[in-house]
Amino acid sequence: MYSHLLIPIDGSPLSMGAMQTAMAFARDAGAEVTVLTVVEPFHIFTVSPEQLQAKRGEYERQARAHAADLLAAAEREAKLLGVRCEVVQVESDDPYLVIVETASKRGCDLIAMASHGRRGIAALLLGSVTLKVLTHSKVPVLVYR
Repeated sequence: MYSHLLIPIDGSPLSMGAMQTAMAFARDAGAEVTVLTVVEPFHIFTVSPEQLQAKRGEYERQARAHAADLLAAAEREAKLLGVRCEVVQVESDDPYLVIVETASKRGCDLIAMASHGRRGIAALLLGSVTLKVLTHSKVPVLVYR
């Protein structure tokens, strides 16, 4: 059936719940997983409260540390379930492109992701990452709600 899942996470409760469910699916399917998180680069002009209060270096350290924590949680979940897991952290303004490209480059045969994450107003204005992945991916996408 499926042998390699890509599981993108952003730290939102829905995303982390989807990751846990996808890990169980991978265990049952005998599949390996790649867990991906995309760190948004620092921007001078932003509506993100985290970036308004932080200097570039501080933001970058905090963002990378937060991403590392998310990936460590995914690795713990994989170990608990006996699922082979690799983790990837990428910096980009276009998470959907990174998701689609990572799935292709790593030979994933399924992307398993949450229906929406923590993108808030930006998701309403620009469209959700999930919708963009569904639109652009040649790999099947399983969406958790």
